[in-house]
Amino acid sequence: MTSAVGRGRGLIATMVVIVVCSGVVQGYLTPLLPVVGGHVGIGGVGQNNLYLLSQIAFTVLTPLLSRWGDMWGHRRLLLVAVGMVALGSLLIAARPTTATLAFGMVLQSAVVGFFPLLAGILRSRSPEHGRAGMSVLVGALLLSIGTGGFVAGTLSDQHALAGLWTAVPFCALAVAAAVALPTSTAASHQGRFNSPAALLLALGLGALMLVLVQGGSWGWTSAPSLVTVAAAFVLLIAWIRVEQRSAHPLVDLGMLRNPRLAVISAHTFCIAFGAIGFLGANAVYLGTAPDGDGSGLGLGAQAISLVSLAMVALGFLAAALTPRLARAVGDRAVLSIGGCTGAAGFLSLCLFHSSVPQYVAGALVVGLSTGVFEAATRTLSVEVVDEAETALSVGVNEMALSLGAAIGAAVIGALWAGNTTAQGSVTGAGYQWAWAVCAVAAFGGAAVGLFFRSSCDAPTPETGIAHAGGKA
Repeated sequence: MTSAVGRGRGLIATMVVIVVCSGVVQGYLTPLLPVVGGHVGIGGVGQNNLYLLSQIAFTVLTPLLSRWGDMWGHRRLLLVAVGMVALGSLLIAARPTTATLAFGMVLQSAVVGFFPLLAGILRSRSPEHGRAGMSVLVGALLLSIGTGGFVAGTLSDQHALAGLWTAVPFCALAVAAAVALPTSTAASHQGRFNSPAALLLALGLGALMLVLVQGGSWGWTSAPSLVTVAAAFVLLIAWIRVEQRSAHPLVDLGMLRNPRLAVISAHTFCIAFGAIGFLGANAVYLGTAPDGDGSGLGLGAQAISLVSLAMVALGFLAAALTPRLARAVGDRAVLSIGGCTGAAGFLSLCLFHSSVPQYVAGALVVGLSTGVFEAATRTLSVEVVDEAETALSVGVNEMALSLGAAIGAAVIGALWAGNTTAQGSVTGAGYQWAWAVCAVAAFGGAAVGLFFRSSCDAPTPETGIAHAGGKA
């Protein structure tokens, strides 16, 4: 027994190294974008579009890496994903240009596969440490996101581009940790990879994001906008049809027939739309100096990273307390509380944003909401299905998260594009429209949460994640 406990703790410790890399990669570029954007000639809208590009890559890579992991082994695909992230991080640091930033951020989006693949290994190798292990990994992820941003911001204050090297040593450690991990004992799923579904999904999402980004400059009722919307609609409908008819779907949409999972996924989409889609805009506003009709606070990279760190720290605290809150008031109330809290934070930003203390107060409330959302949806997406469907359920919910974040970033970019000064700065109205839309989405998530119904057959919060997985 002692030996098994020791092996389990060693396994989790090795996984923490990989999750810390994931968090640093997700957090270190956010405070750097204003500085790096100025260096390579990318304005506020362009910076948000880079963030949007990474969110599209998150959305597409979520089902790809999960499916490939099921087919060819979790550890093997984890090594591929860690290698992609390491290559992208090195490329960005060694030669920062608009092209390398875009390509590198796409490669870094492979972090989306870390948590599902790690969960597959943990579940098969040490299932008795499932809940404790996942709690440790989620905590490490949240804290490393903020810490990575702070380290990068501090380095960047000394030299504008020095912060771009923040992720490189963590990636090297993650590669070594991935090599040291054991293989999963779970049987690989046989079957054909659904290439048509993957292509249709990528093209459909790409067309949708393109019109959201360019619709303002094209004109929303212009021929290019209407044709692109129609193309996105046709491609995504075709993707759904292909998935429904496939014996080996890329994303098992049939699981949404489970009403409880459908509610959780819809809630995830709504909250991710604002809470995660807003992150790029948060850094741009904090880093933009007020100029003419534009709006911003003019903070440096280190100060931006401190705000991000405070948001993540509060989110970590909220995530740690969410299970107790769920026991006290129930899962349905927790989902609605998380949505209402996020909406309150965005409304605060709409009304009070002219000084750093005012803005930070609203941003911290958004961070609090993010912690509740992260903890509740990741737990419930596992607990509402049978153990055999855990991985599929997590995949569907993570797809909703990535899609919500991508569309949220795209909508913010579209609102900004229609509200810029002659010098290219986003106006105060542009920021306020973005915060208002995020507030509406959060309220929508709170409303959707009211439809969640507990089941006496579902695992309890104490036992549920003993069989579960998650995502970075």
